[in-house]
Amino acid sequence: MTHADPDNEATYKVVSVPGDLHSGRAAADTVVDEVEQARFGVDAVFAIKLALEEAITNAIRHGNGGDRSKQVTIRYAVSPERCAIIVRDQGQGFNPDAVPDCTNAERLSLPYGRGIMLMRTYMDEVTYREAGTEIYMMRRNN
Repeated sequence: MTHADPDNEATYKVVSVPGDLHSGRAAADTVVDEVEQARFGVDAVFAIKLALEEAITNAIRHGNGGDRSKQVTIRYAVSPERCAIIVRDQGQGFNPDAVPDCTNAERLSLPYGRGIMLMRTYMDEVTYREAGTEIYMMRRNN
């Protein structure tokens, strides 16, 4: 098997999960285990786990609309220097710039809507692709 290289998406490992949160968490744990084995610091491990869980949850709930028949695909590569992750849903996509700012005063009390902000805060790079059905995230191991 070819070594997964964060600079070469063709080498990424692939995990597809059905549209339920339990399966999504198990897939996230697989990625986080590799991050820990690559000796990422505690803060980086926390950041990656949080961002990945948010991306998977958003893909299941919003992207796939909770449809358990739709899959979420996670592609990833971990090296001692970087962790790159791509999460893709089978939904219609969305425009992340159209999502209201969760830090506006009128939105602070709402129990949802912080996932995009958290991913952008905790990862070094976050890019939405494929009309919003795919998110690329990268975190360096400082």
